[in-house]
Amino acid sequence: MKILSLDTSSDICCVSILEDEKEIAKLQLDKGKTHSENLMPLISSILKNNNLTLSQIDLFVCDKGPGSFTGIRIGIATIKAFTDSLNIPSIGVNSLEVLASSITSNGLVASIIDAKNENCYFALYNKKNEDLIEQISPKACTIYEAIDNIKNYLKSQKDIFLIGNGSINYQSILTENLEFDKLNFSDNNDLNSFYVGLCGYKKFKNGIFEEVLPLYLKKPHIS
Repeated sequence: MKILSLDTSSDICCVSILEDEKEIAKLQLDKGKTHSENLMPLISSILKNNNLTLSQIDLFVCDKGPGSFTGIRIGIATIKAFTDSLNIPSIGVNSLEVLASSITSNGLVASIIDAKNENCYFALYNKKNEDLIEQISPKACTIYEAIDNIKNYLKSQKDIFLIGNGSINYQSILTENLEFDKLNFSDNNDLNSFYVGLCGYKKFKNGIFEEVLPLYLKKPHIS
């Protein structure tokens, strides 16, 4: 199965092609929030470089948020246009799950995306081999509320993996308020279209079709 996946929920505009769970190619640009200009050229380039056309893709996957409201809308509109014109299935996946899926070790995973001013998007998962079991569903909260949620689960866990730009931007707050020796901070905190595609493929295999609609956890604003 050939998959075209994209992520436009952050400053990085990223596009991947997968063959089932294997990444065939990836292109990305980090030019700030200019996805309306960069996304289609990236898609055209990655298809041309791999001798593919859109009609040869079997599944479209995009990140539906949370993240940049403007970026999310651009990505979703693009995927919906492809799906409607080509009658090819599409799946939306959320940013916090995408981040957690990139952790390779078993254990508790906290995905944290910075929403500025000590606010964040947060979700908690338990990673068991290839499965991600949602413990706390995605929500908008303060970093201190996220810490309180983490504390409740850490009572019965040896340690926790923290991922996302919020885990780095609020690292000092996290280390001050949680047991330091239980914290494992990820080195890879950028959203990645490969993991977007991987999450979408696994959902497709399991017959889970998440509609391609924006996941707004708080009132939209211009971003």
